Amino acid sequence: MVEAAWAPLGAEVDQARRALTHQTTPGPDEDLHGTSPFTVVEAALEEFLSNLGSIGEGLSAAELTDLDRVVERKLYDIDRADVHEVTDGSDDGFLYARGFIVAMGRDFYTAVAEDPKRAVPDAECEEMAYFFAHLHRERFGDFPDTGSGISRESCSNRAGWPS
Repeated sequence: MVEAAWAPLGAEVDQARRALTHQTTPGPDEDLHGTSPFTVVEAALEEFLSNLGSIGEGLSAAELTDLDRVVERKLYDIDRADVHEVTDGSDDGFLYARGFIVAMGRDFYTAVAEDPKRAVPDAECEEMAYFFAHLHRERFGDFPDTGSGISRESCSNRAGWPS
C-alpha cells in the first residue's frame, strides 16, 4: 500500500526516495535538508498521505486494525538508541522521525534498520505513526485494539535501549 501511494507522485519523487535510501548521514559541513532529494520527498508527503488514505477508504475494520498492527510493529522495531542518535528528537519527535522512516517505504525502512546512518536527521511524518488507527476511528468511531502488547511510543522497545 505504501508503494502504491507513492507511485502516482512520479519519477522525480521516486528518484528522490531512492537517493535518500542509498546515502549516508551528511558530514558536519553538509545540510541534507538543503539537498534536492529530501526537499522533493518532504514536499510530496502530504499528497502521499492523501493517496494512502484514498487506498484505505474501502478497507474493513479488521483490515485497518491489521495495517495499524504492522505500522505499530515497524515503529517498535526501529525504536532504538542507534536510530535515535541519527534522527534525534524528543519522545514525540523520535516517534515522528520513525513515522517518516515507515512512510518512506520498505527499501528505506530496511536500509535504516540495518544501518541507522542512512536515516535522515530531523525528518518527520507525524501522521504515519497512527495513520491507520485514525482511519479506523474516522470510519468506525474508535481506535483499533491491535492486541499486540507492544507500544509504538518512543523508548518502549527495551531491547533497543541498552542501559
